[in-house]
Amino acid sequence: MDLLTLLGTALALAMDAFAVSAAVSASLPKVTGRHVFRLAFHFGLFQFLMPVCGWLGGSLVARHLAVVDHWLAFALLLVLGARMIWNASTGAEAAAEKDPTRGASLVLLSVATSIDALAIGLSLGLLEVKIWFPAVVIGLVAGVLSFVGTALGRRIGPALGAWAGRVGGAVLIAIGARILVQHLSA
Repeated sequence: MDLLTLLGTALALAMDAFAVSAAVSASLPKVTGRHVFRLAFHFGLFQFLMPVCGWLGGSLVARHLAVVDHWLAFALLLVLGARMIWNASTGAEAAAEKDPTRGASLVLLSVATSIDALAIGLSLGLLEVKIWFPAVVIGLVAGVLSFVGTALGRRIGPALGAWAGRVGGAVLIAIGARILVQHLSA
C-alpha cells in the first residue's frame, strides 16, 4: 500500500472521530486539557487497535462482524446521542456522569468510531500487507483529527450555550444514521 493511499484511508476512517470529538466537546460546559487528551488518545488508540484486530482476526470473524458492524455503530451512537440529549434537556445526571470523555461512554464512542477500521485491517491481511505501519498511521491521523475536532467543538460550544448537549447528541445520532445508510446502500 502506497503512502498516499494509506493517508487517504486514514483520513476517511478518522472523519467520524473528528465529528464525534467536535460534538462531544461542544456539549461540555468547559473543555480542559484532560478532555482533549482523553478523546484524542482513545480515538487514536482504538483506530490503531481495530485494524490490528481485523488483521489478526481473519476472514471468518470479520465476515460475521461485517454483517452487523454498521448496526452496532448505529446503536452505540444512537444510545449515546439520545443520552446526551436527555441529559441536556433534563439535567438528570450528576456533573461527573455527564462527561462523555470518561468511563464507558468514552469506550463506546471509541468503538463506534473505529469499527470500520476493523474491516480495513481484514482487507490489509487479505492483501498480505504488514499491519503495523498502516495501523500506526491510521491511529495517529485519528488522534490528530480528534484533537482538531475537540478544538473546534470547544469554540462552537459556548456559542450554542444550553443547546450544546442537544446539538452534540443529535450529531452523534446523525453520524450513526449516516454509517447505517452508507452500509445499507452499498
